[in-house]
This record gives sequence, structure tokens and C-alpha cells, in this order.
Amino acid sequence: MIATLLAAALLAAPAASPPSAVPRTLRVDVHHTGTATEEHFSLDRLVLEPTAWPGNPARAVDDTNLGKYLFEVLDRKTNRVVYSRGFASVYGEWETTAEANAVWRTFHESLRFPLPAGPVQVVVKKRDAENAFREVWSLLVDPADPAIDPSLPPSPGELLKIEHNGPSAEKVDFLILGDGYTAAERGKFERDARRLVEILFNTSPFKERRRDFNVWGLCPPAQESGISRPSTGVHRRSPVGATYDAFGSERYILTFENRALRDVASFAPYEFIEILTNSRTYGGGGIFGQYSTVAADSLWAPYVFIHELGHHFAGLADEYYTSEVAYEPAAEPVEPWERNVTVHPEREALKWRDLVAADTPLPTPWSKTAFEEDSATFQKRRREIRAQNRSEDEMDALFIEKRIADTKLLGSETWAGKVGAFEGANYAAQGYYRPQADCIMFTRDEVPFCHVCRRAIEEVIDLYVGR
Repeated sequence: MIATLLAAALLAAPAASPPSAVPRTLRVDVHHTGTATEEHFSLDRLVLEPTAWPGNPARAVDDTNLGKYLFEVLDRKTNRVVYSRGFASVYGEWETTAEANAVWRTFHESLRFPLPAGPVQVVVKKRDAENAFREVWSLLVDPADPAIDPSLPPSPGELLKIEHNGPSAEKVDFLILGDGYTAAERGKFERDARRLVEILFNTSPFKERRRDFNVWGLCPPAQESGISRPSTGVHRRSPVGATYDAFGSERYILTFENRALRDVASFAPYEFIEILTNSRTYGGGGIFGQYSTVAADSLWAPYVFIHELGHHFAGLADEYYTSEVAYEPAAEPVEPWERNVTVHPEREALKWRDLVAADTPLPTPWSKTAFEEDSATFQKRRREIRAQNRSEDEMDALFIEKRIADTKLLGSETWAGKVGAFEGANYAAQGYYRPQADCIMFTRDEVPFCHVCRRAIEEVIDLYVGR
């Protein structure tokens, strides 16, 4: 029924909506190609999505200054920016890996914005070494272009209304996509989605802002249950293409099938996407402005879901630094654009200095050596369990042991719960600082987002609800 209704809407819709109407959603699909030192963009296709634009027109221009990249839509007649959003990308992460020093790769990405009334210039910018945005690509888009594809993709199935609090333009539209669920497992997807939504809205500041959200669910049926995990020889052609072992990290779940992802997601109003994978092995991922992922059946799904959503939703940086990652360290520490990490712990330069009490020392002392020694032992045991392909129960037991130790150590700090500048963050033991001793972005402890992270999340909520 939904496919029939949407098809009828497509036939009835004009190429460009009148100013008084809610515009349709236009999508520019691009190929992002390069190495660690050279990158290029090229047009793949222009797509008119079947749903109306869900955004708030009062905050069409992004003033948060978040993201490694920024795209702007400029009206050709006036040269005014009519829409913009900061974002990160799979390519932007990959270019910091060792592989990017040796080979070229191409990643598929999408830029979505309200269908304009006339021609616009779409400009993509990237931060330079001083964090200023510099233009790296530009494309003229005319809504009258016959190449714009309005055809309807295959239906992913019924749109599930998980939580609805008002018109899309006044709310944050959050879409949960199931991947690796067969048709017979659709009920499981709905239970998994509703369980994690309740976890989200029991976590501050989402708890206090619950009525600012609409939550939707889509679950295209998979031929086989589960998703790919190449390091163990498991490969699945799941509808959204989620896979473990992204960039060689066994716990990192991403999809490299952006075309499939966007076609499925186009059947719902959305601004943020969570990919819920039908799997148990610990894992997840999150990229600002793109999507986040979580293994639904992992014991650690509640933590991973919230942590990775922090990346996707508010561009929060990882504060941990003792786990192995695929990324190469920067030659020299540079000030991150993310709100919750810094290279400047001095009181005058600290970007969250307004939250620091006058009697809090900067940098702020903590049991760094003891934490690092315990983490080194944990990582060694973790590698042994994975190398021997031992049970997930053993891995869960190890994680529980580590959580208990971290909670005891970090909770007993002199400056626990206080905002300061604690060295060790952004995958680096030295040179980078985080706001508090502990946070969801630092450990798996049962602790909340720190004050700085909560403020960053609320800033993004305000952007999308038009405050």
C-alpha cells in the first residue's frame, strides 16, 4: 500500500514545489575518491526522494561549526546560502588509515536538501590545517534537469511509527533501520528497536528532550539472518550492507553500500539514521551526519548505541585512547573541531572554560598511569579471545570485569564529576584532553554524558527543531 501511495504522489508532484508548500527532498549522490594526500568528488546521480523534506526552515543554515566537511546550497540568482550542513564521512575516516597511504579508494556519499525553486550551486568544503573550511568541489543543480530521477526504489516494507510527537518540521526525525533481519524476524526488529529507543530516552539530555523527537522504523527483509563478519569468513548480502571489520577493526560496523542505504531510508522522513544489525558480537560505529550502527543482541548494545549515536548526532569525538584503532596519529596535535576534546588545556584557551570551576586545576590530575596499565592488560586478553575465536560469553565477562575496575578507579578520583582538562583523549595518551574523568565517550562505565557532551547534543537538537 505504501509503495502505491508514494508512486501516486510522485506522478502528481510538480518538478518544483510552490513556495507555500513543503518541498520534496532532493539528493545528490556522489563518488568520493582519493588517497591520504589527494581527493576528488564526482556526480553519480540526482534523486528526487519520495518523501517531503522533514527539516525546519527556520534553521536551514547550520551555524554550529561542526564537521570535517560542510556543504552549502547557494541560490544562483542571489548567491545567498539557502541551506547548509556540516558532516563527516566514511572517506574522511578512511583517509587517516595506513591503507590510504598506499591505494586509491572510492566511497559513495549523499548530500540531501529541500528541493529548490530554481538553480542552485552545491558547494562542498573541507577543513584545512587551521580548521577553516575551504572549497573542494562544486556542482550546479537545476531542479528542472530531466536527469533528476523521481523513480520509486523497491519498497522496504511498512513504515513503523515508533514515537510521534508532532510535525517533522518541528521535531528531530530519527530513523531506525534494521539490517540482517529476515521477513520472519520483523517482530524481533520491532522489539529490538523499541528497547533501544527506551534506552535512548532514559539517557540525558535525550531524556529531557524526548518530545522534540519523532522515531521511525524500517526493516527491509534479508535473505539470510545476520550481517557480514569477514574476519571469521561470514559474508551476507544484507539489504543495507552493514559489516563488521570496517577498516580492519573487528568491532567496527559500517556500511559501504550508501546507495542501498539511502534508497531504503528515502521511504521515511529522517535527519538521523541508526542501523540496527541482527547480530550478537560486540560492535557498532558512528559518523557525524551520516549514520550510526549497533549490534542489537550484544550485551553491550545499550552502551554502544548511545556512544555511537554521540558521534553521529553531535559529532562527539572518542575520548578513549588505550584501544587499538585503524587511524594513523597526526604528526602534530591540532585542535579538533569536536566539542569534547582539545589540545589547549590552559584556562584562557579551553573551549569549555565556562564550565570549569575556579578551584579546578588545569590540566586536571587523575590516575592516568594506573588506568593505562590496567587497560594494557585488558587489551592483551581481548586480543587473545578474538584470535582464538572463543565465545562471546568470555568476551562479555572480560568487559564486565574491566567496567567494574574502571568504575572503581575513575569514580574515586578527586575531581570525579567535575569539568576540567584530563589528559588522554582522541586516541592519544598525550597532547589531547577530555572534559571529565569519565563519560560515555570514554569508557563502558555506567556513567552519563559529561557536561560538555550534553551541551553539544542539545545544541544539535535545537538546530533541528528550530530554536
